[in-house]
Amino acid sequence: MKGIRARLIVQISVLLLMIVLLLEGLFILSVRAYYFSSATETLTTRAVTSATFFNKFLEGYELEDRARYILENLTPEEYARIEVLDPDGKIVIDSFGFASPVTVQTQDVNIALNGGTGTYIGRTPMFDERILAVSIPLKNLGSIIGVLRFSVSAEPLYDTVFKIALNAIAVGLFVILLGFGLSLIIAKRIVDPIEELTRIAKQMATGNFAARAVKQHEDEVGTLAETLNYMSEELSKNEKLKNDFISTVSHELRTPLTSIKGWGETLIVGGLEDEEESLLGLEVITGETNRLIGLVEELLDFSKFQSGEMRLNFQPSDLRGLLEDVEHQYSYRQNTKHIELRVDIPDQPLLVTCDRDRLKQVLVNLIDNAFKFTPPYGAIQLTAGRTDRHISLTVSDNGEGIAPEDLVRVGEKFFKGKSKQSGSGLGLAICKEIIQLHGGRLQIESELQQGTRVTVELPLSDTGE
Repeated sequence: MKGIRARLIVQISVLLLMIVLLLEGLFILSVRAYYFSSATETLTTRAVTSATFFNKFLEGYELEDRARYILENLTPEEYARIEVLDPDGKIVIDSFGFASPVTVQTQDVNIALNGGTGTYIGRTPMFDERILAVSIPLKNLGSIIGVLRFSVSAEPLYDTVFKIALNAIAVGLFVILLGFGLSLIIAKRIVDPIEELTRIAKQMATGNFAARAVKQHEDEVGTLAETLNYMSEELSKNEKLKNDFISTVSHELRTPLTSIKGWGETLIVGGLEDEEESLLGLEVITGETNRLIGLVEELLDFSKFQSGEMRLNFQPSDLRGLLEDVEHQYSYRQNTKHIELRVDIPDQPLLVTCDRDRLKQVLVNLIDNAFKFTPPYGAIQLTAGRTDRHISLTVSDNGEGIAPEDLVRVGEKFFKGKSKQSGSGLGLAICKEIIQLHGGRLQIESELQQGTRVTVELPLSDTGE
């Protein structure tokens, strides 16, 4: 009884049994009522007709005379037992010509003595059989002088009803057996797909995310199969994401740590006598440490986005100030890299409701990427503009660009394409998350060996009109 199959079979069988028993009972009661009501109606009609005739044409006759007349005029085809009773219920004469001191006190006789037409179905002690009786009052000048009683054996009726009931029970048993067989089929059709889904789920639990459930029907189980397949795909993606994460982090951590360790050992072994070499080593260590700090910050941001714990501090802000900060921040780097950074700041306000620090993180990431992929003596352009609804920030360069097959995947977590430049592959993914949390969008356009253009659109603040 613990399985769905057993519960389905038991519940369907019990329900079917209850329905069959109810219908069988109603049918048998209906058949019994039909046969007995038909027999009673026929017998009542004959009794009423006879009593009416005798009351009309034998008026003035005493009860004994009427009884003899009734007995003498019985037809040979008469199958009913006819009795004439006195007011005390004693049999004055019956169809066989006998009188009896036995008092008949059944309900039909009592009703007839009170002026009605009484019927009775029950057992008679005289013959020890079940009978059907109808009693009609015999009247003389309006007074009841006796009772005319017609009775027949009810045993044939009971036998007929019993045979019909047996046939009905046999049909009911057949229906129950048929229903039980159908319940087995129904339970199998319901449980087998569920068992298949359970088997697939167990395979997924062991790490086999390639397993797929087969959708057999357009029903709840079919929807469950689709959901299970969707879950398997998501688990597979997460598994790949986890593997990419471990691979990327391992590689990106190893490179700067190796440099730091190497220069640290060099400085220890060589001492600090060579000032130029010592400064070079410290510069490398500082740069690689900054790379590690940036990587750790990216990983922390990525973790927050994945867990839904990233919270932004939205404040009304004019982005022109942010653009000026970025321009000052890169004024030294553009000279050392021999790459020109041009920042176009419009005169009109660029008012948005944003987290200023997070937007700066986005711009810094985009400009860092532009510096990373733009050759010396190239150019990077940061422009801003506004429409009636949006403010756009665009970072464009004339660097190496992105291959078309990589462009569609740029922004995916840990995707680095064919680039040999260092990085975790999380920067653009985090930028997209930040812009989406601002209600905006980030769009990337690129052509190989021609450059890249990244556009950020943010909704204009209500106070920006």
